[in-house]
Amino acid sequence: MVSTAARFLFLFDFDETLIDENSDNSVVRAAPFQTLPVSLSNSQRPRFFLEHSQKIMTFLNESGVTEEAVRDAIERIPASPGVAALLHFLSARDDFECVVVSDANSYFIETWLRHAGARGLFAEVFTNPAEFNRDGRLVLRPYHAHSCPECPENMCKQLILRDYASKRAKEQGEPFQKIFYIGDGQNDVCPTLALGLNDTVFPRRGFPMHRIIQDLQRTQPGVYRPSVVPWERGQDVVDFLKTIL
Repeated sequence: MVSTAARFLFLFDFDETLIDENSDNSVVRAAPFQTLPVSLSNSQRPRFFLEHSQKIMTFLNESGVTEEAVRDAIERIPASPGVAALLHFLSARDDFECVVVSDANSYFIETWLRHAGARGLFAEVFTNPAEFNRDGRLVLRPYHAHSCPECPENMCKQLILRDYASKRAKEQGEPFQKIFYIGDGQNDVCPTLALGLNDTVFPRRGFPMHRIIQDLQRTQPGVYRPSVVPWERGQDVVDFLKTIL
């Protein structure tokens, strides 16, 4: 829920951040033989992830996979190590406003958060809209259109971050004192380029986001402005937050 006293904004990615898997891969467990055809597995194109996700959902529907089976597969996804401790820490405070920014979809994220008992922590979930149609197929729609050349065609997380932080600053009468961002993937780098020296980024250690940031810091010193605190467990983030708050 939105807190009128929030001083800090905390943005979460979903796949391989809140959860310890890629939800598109997880839902394949509901498929016959728990696998995709080779032609479908090899059809993904860079920057067109949503298109590939829709192909997966169409395949599952044509294979007789029901909404109940999809929901069960999503609810079974484990949280990333220590994420429960991080969510518990944040929920015990009233000075953090938390949102999800993910290129997954609303059905997967809302289903998982509700099952985990964590939906109430998040003021907003920014993701691709999704709902089951009359034929029982999960239909995905792009979140928005944008002109960023670095991001998937359906979502630029930096645009979402900027717009949300600006909107909330107007509503609260002042900007957030600090912004925190936790993620793992390549598309989590773009939003963090909008952050400043007072902000902190938590890239999952050894994942693409971490490697890209390390390359930026090495090849373009000073360009990447926020503090960087790699994490392996959610407790790593909690420990850091306790030292600065």
